[in-house]
Amino acid sequence: MENVLALNAKNVAGNIRKIREYRDYTQDYLAAKLKISQNAYSKIELGYSKLTIDRLFQIAAILEVEVSHLLTLNHNDLIKIIADDESRTTALG
Repeated sequence: MENVLALNAKNVAGNIRKIREYRDYTQDYLAAKLKISQNAYSKIELGYSKLTIDRLFQIAAILEVEVSHLLTLNHNDLIKIIADDESRTTALG
């Protein structure tokens, strides 16, 4: 069970990093938005820091994604969903 939880935490951290990179946001930018140091933010993406529910919601809001996407999807599916959502928004706008 502990191994599964560790794997899930790494997956969430990887999803956060992939979306941040996709949005061309720096770690410094997210750290400033979260009011933490870049080093503390880096530890989130590396999976060294445990995320609270509040922090997870803050990160999702900054990245403009649903929390459930960060928790459940693999990196490639996540980027595809974001790209599809953005293309639909652009087409409607």
